Amino acid sequence: MANTSSTKFGFCLPIFAAPGAPMFRTPSYERLDAATTLGLGVTADQLGYDSLWVADHLFLGRDDAILEGWTTLSVLAGGTTQAQLGMIHMAHFLRHPSMTAKMTATLDQLSGGRLIHFVDGGNRAAEFDAYGLPWAEPVEARIAHLVEELQLTHALWTQTGPVDFTSAHYELRGAVCEPKPLQDPHPPIWLGEANPDMLDAVARYAQGWNSCPATLEEMARRLDALRAACKQVDRDPAELTISLEMQILVAEDLPALRERMQWMIDLAKTHQPGQTIAADVAAFAAGETEDLPASLRQSSFVGTAEQVQAQIEPYVELGVSHFMLWFLDAPDETGMRLFIDQVAPNWR
Repeated sequence: MANTSSTKFGFCLPIFAAPGAPMFRTPSYERLDAATTLGLGVTADQLGYDSLWVADHLFLGRDDAILEGWTTLSVLAGGTTQAQLGMIHMAHFLRHPSMTAKMTATLDQLSGGRLIHFVDGGNRAAEFDAYGLPWAEPVEARIAHLVEELQLTHALWTQTGPVDFTSAHYELRGAVCEPKPLQDPHPPIWLGEANPDMLDAVARYAQGWNSCPATLEEMARRLDALRAACKQVDRDPAELTISLEMQILVAEDLPALRERMQWMIDLAKTHQPGQTIAADVAAFAAGETEDLPASLRQSSFVGTAEQVQAQIEPYVELGVSHFMLWFLDAPDETGMRLFIDQVAPNWR
C-alpha cells in the first residue's frame, strides 16, 4: 500500500501557447502573455500546489514564442514563498555545467532552499543548431555528457575550497562555488525517462525519477526497469521520489468538460485548419457518447473531480508520489482551482 500522505502535486506553468496542437500541454492558450503566465505561477503557490515547473526550450508553440526557462524560474522564485521550484528536463547543452552548478546553488539560496534540480540531456536538436549551441548524438552520448555534469555539479555543491575536476568533456581548475546550496546535503537531483543509460544514472546519482505521460501499464513497466537498474548498483529504489508528468482536464460536470473540450477543438481548427481531431474526442465533445475519450486518456487525467481522483489513485498505489500537472484549460484558472479544492485533499 502506497503512503498517500506524502503525495505531492505540481503545477506546470504555460510558458508557451499551443492552440494549434489539439490537447497538447497548452491547447487553450491562444497567445503567450508573460504577465498571465507568471500570475498563474504565483496563484498556484498561493493555492497550495507543492511545486512549480517550467519547460526548457528556445522556441516552441504558437509563433515559436516561449519564455526562457531559467529566467522564468528565477523570477518565479522571487514571487512565491512555499512551492518547490524546478525546470522540466533542464537541457544540459543550453548552459555550461559549471555555470549550471553556480546558478542552481544561488537560486537554492535565494528561494530559501526550494530548488529541485531536474536535469536532462535535451531534445529537439533543431533548437541547439539554430542557436549555435553544442549537441551530441545519439541519446546515449548526451547521457554521457550529463553524467559528467552530475559529477561536476556534486563536486562544486559539496566540496570545500577550490575544485579541480577533469572528465572527458570538462575541466575545472580551482573553481569556487560559494555560497553552497542551502539544502543539505544539496538540492535533490531528478532525472527522467526510461532509457537504460539514464536509468543507470538515476540509480547512481539521483534522488528522484520522472516519467513523461504514460498509461498505468507503461508506468508499471518503466518502474520495473528502474528497480532493475537500482538492483544492479545495490541502490534501494525506495530512496527515490517517483514523479509523473501528466496533462489534466478537470471540470465541475460533464457538460462543462464538453464545453472546454469543444473550445480546444475550435481553437485548433482556427489556428491550424485541417488539423486532425481524434474521433473519440470529437464525439465526446459533441455529446454523442458518455465515454471519456480513450485517446486523450493516454496522456491525460480527464473528467470530473471524482473521475480524476479515480484515475490518479492507481498511480499512487503504483508508487508515484509527485505529479507534475499541465492544466489543459490554462490560462483559465478553473481547472487548477477545482483540482486543489476537490481532488488534492484526498491525499492530504
